[in-house]
Amino acid sequence: MAAAIRVCCALRTSLGGTRTSLRVIDGTFQLSSLSRPSPLHWTCAAPAVVAWQQTRHGSFFNKLTADELWRGVLAETGSGARKGRGKRTKRKLKKDLNRGQNIGEGRAGFLWPGLNAPVVKAGAVQSMGRRGDAEQQELRAEMERQRDEWDKRRKMRVKRERGWTGNSWGGISLGSPDPGPNGETYEEFDSRVIEVKSVFHMTAKEGRKRSISCLVAVGNGNGAAGFAVGKAADRTTALRKAKNRAIHYLYYIERYNNHTIYHDIEAKFKKTTLRMKKQNKGYGLHCHRAIITLCKLIGVQDLYAKAEGSVNLLNITRALFHGLANQETHQTLADKRCLNVVEFQAERGPLPIVVAQPAGGARQDPEPEDEVPSTRLNWKEVQVAQGMKRSVWTGVKRTIW
Repeated sequence: MAAAIRVCCALRTSLGGTRTSLRVIDGTFQLSSLSRPSPLHWTCAAPAVVAWQQTRHGSFFNKLTADELWRGVLAETGSGARKGRGKRTKRKLKKDLNRGQNIGEGRAGFLWPGLNAPVVKAGAVQSMGRRGDAEQQELRAEMERQRDEWDKRRKMRVKRERGWTGNSWGGISLGSPDPGPNGETYEEFDSRVIEVKSVFHMTAKEGRKRSISCLVAVGNGNGAAGFAVGKAADRTTALRKAKNRAIHYLYYIERYNNHTIYHDIEAKFKKTTLRMKKQNKGYGLHCHRAIITLCKLIGVQDLYAKAEGSVNLLNITRALFHGLANQETHQTLADKRCLNVVEFQAERGPLPIVVAQPAGGARQDPEPEDEVPSTRLNWKEVQVAQGMKRSVWTGVKRTIW
């Protein structure tokens, strides 16, 4: 009891006769201290206006990359890491915390139009908003649940579909592209790997830096297809970037009776030349294996194509899409010549089949008979047709894809 009395007396003595001042931005808040002769008085000046200023903390978390932070957590330095010790255990502990994160998403639950919310909704331009606490908690719980599912799925070994060969990524299906930011889905599209290769470039800081370059094509099998190249430090990220980027660069390819091209095409890109020929129903795809994969994504079922010159897969892909996108349909030809376009088939004999008619009607004067068609002939085909050259592969039974 005596100790408590002494503490109270010491407090009265130390606080008596002193005045403290708390200074806030644009205002002074004065506090009169306790004194024995007078009771407690509070003196307030003008209302304080507190200005909020954004600060960015300059700790090492903002200066180091995620790999460097994980290397410090898992102790991947020293002689043990150089000799490759403890790799399996540390690989299991490491997690990619950026997986599943969307640009604009945060713990506060703000909605930013164009990042994590649509810009236009129900015909009105959206403004910045914020989710409720319950909805934000559900969203965070769903993201954590998906992250745990990804970890479990990564541990499971799923037998992937075989591509062109058993030891390469060419021709392997990657599934549908990921949904877009506005909720659009691409379930009717399929994606196929065309090429996976390692590329290097010199940097001043790291020297010869290695990265993975992937060429992926997407298509719905009904005329819509596209391709794109993705680059990243690891193969999985490069494949994902190429697959999601290819869906934004689509071509629409016109097909004759939904199974072949309209006419023979010769397309060239750099040192690669593609000669494509229209074929009848049931002929199949007799061409390069990359062209077979691309034709299946486009929806072309019957085609003969021969690649001459460089067989670079990116050049072949560009030449194929450039040639198919610029082909002339029968209706375009009929409107251009103002004549009916007819087709002759072997099973029908001399009976023509009208496949297109001009919009304004056919003109009365026919084409001049002495006009020489401007058709480029291939010298090798001329030699074979005239019996001057015979291929060693003539008569060999070929596989029908």
